[in-house]
Amino acid sequence: METQTPSAKHRDLFDIAVQNKEGTLTRDGALRVFTGQRTGRSPKDKYIVCDEITQDTVAWGGLNQKILPEVFEKLWQEAQHSLESHPIYEDTLQVGSHPEYHTTVRVQCNLAWHTLFCQKLFIRSQCPIDLPEWHLINAAHFIPDPALYNLNGPAAIVLDFSQRRILICGTLYAGEMKKALFSVLGFTLPGKRVLPMHCSANKGPDGKTALFFGLSGTGKTTLSADPERQLIGDDEHGWAEDGLFNFEGGCYAKCIHLTQEGEPLIWAAIKHGAVLENVVLDDQGVPDYDDGSITQNTRVVYPLEYIPGRATESVHPHPNYIVFLTCDLFGVLPPVAKLSYSQAADYFLTGYTALVGSTEFGAGEGIKPTFSTCFGAPFFARPPQVYADLLLDKLQKTGASVFLVNTGWTGGRYGQGGQRFALPVSRRIIAAITNGELSQADYEILQPFDLAIPKQLAGLPPELLNPRLAWKNEGYDQTAEYLLDLFAQNKKR
Repeated sequence: METQTPSAKHRDLFDIAVQNKEGTLTRDGALRVFTGQRTGRSPKDKYIVCDEITQDTVAWGGLNQKILPEVFEKLWQEAQHSLESHPIYEDTLQVGSHPEYHTTVRVQCNLAWHTLFCQKLFIRSQCPIDLPEWHLINAAHFIPDPALYNLNGPAAIVLDFSQRRILICGTLYAGEMKKALFSVLGFTLPGKRVLPMHCSANKGPDGKTALFFGLSGTGKTTLSADPERQLIGDDEHGWAEDGLFNFEGGCYAKCIHLTQEGEPLIWAAIKHGAVLENVVLDDQGVPDYDDGSITQNTRVVYPLEYIPGRATESVHPHPNYIVFLTCDLFGVLPPVAKLSYSQAADYFLTGYTALVGSTEFGAGEGIKPTFSTCFGAPFFARPPQVYADLLLDKLQKTGASVFLVNTGWTGGRYGQGGQRFALPVSRRIIAAITNGELSQADYEILQPFDLAIPKQLAGLPPELLNPRLAWKNEGYDQTAEYLLDLFAQNKKR
């Protein structure tokens, strides 16, 4: 059995993946791989071992599915037997940059590019780690029998908090490894008064930090990758008593419709050593980022050091500005609104947005509204109020300003006369938030949402700031009431 030891450099696994024909080199030296049938996460195939640790602390049902300890033990043993029957590529890495609130994990995979993905995405500890806290195995060649283990299908992503094990099998989509470890921190950190967050973060020249909450496709990565500000991280962070910290050491960015002009930092990061998932290449090895024939959820992973001027501290100041990004399909939410703390808690628990190029396997490629508690329901296993209470506590202690930013449609519904906000408009709004401009603005109340919206913002016409004015017909109020009804139905659920 061939084993790649933890001392392997990134380049070693890159070369091995190429030699093993696990992927194809692009013209710029990135590695392009395919993930087969599953081009996104498989939430219906994710399980948590139900035992003395999780039985009374997990909000069971829906996204949090039980698997019995004895059933998982058999599944683990069979998967490990398959793992050991093929070459193993391993490393020991760290999740969480905070010196106190981090987790170490031993990663073992049968595909070199899977371990390379982890090396690019997670944090390489500066000191030897002899006893990693968690063990993740990704047995790429093992397809479990659903009937034998009472699974929903021939794939499984299982978290075992008692023995600190993660099993991934039946899927090649690398994002499962990333989100499995996010789910670990999502469960363990609240007990330490640390809020785990599905958000990007950056820092301005004045040292003030901003958080961008949102689901995939709302602009979380794009809007935080600002050449005028230092990127802290693009997806997962913790908010501790002494400040913010990134969970990761890399970025896992969407590529669909990527352009150099629109997203220069991400464009420049896709170079020698990066790993592209499910991106179509032309005959010259040049990526076609507009080609979604394989999936709209095309991805790239690269280390943070590929981003010039990134923030390098382990812990950063408490956020000054918090942005809830939503992609409104109905064109009735404003491009920006300032939220009270009670409204912030409501929108945090609602997590309203649209599935735009869904990251979930089986969700289809169509655009549709969705609600995801805490802007990341699949990754937060405890009752939602646990996270909302932590957020409110930290808001009240720090005095951070909270804004709702709609990166979706205006002037009408999606497909019915509405237009999506242009990226420069969203960037202008984010700049007005982070430079304090909107903290000093005059506001009016937009009904029926009871939202405070700015009366004016230099460079943007009034009809863009007030969505009612942007509608060319009289359908705004009826559509707004329809969305409010969806909010009410979701709240009951």
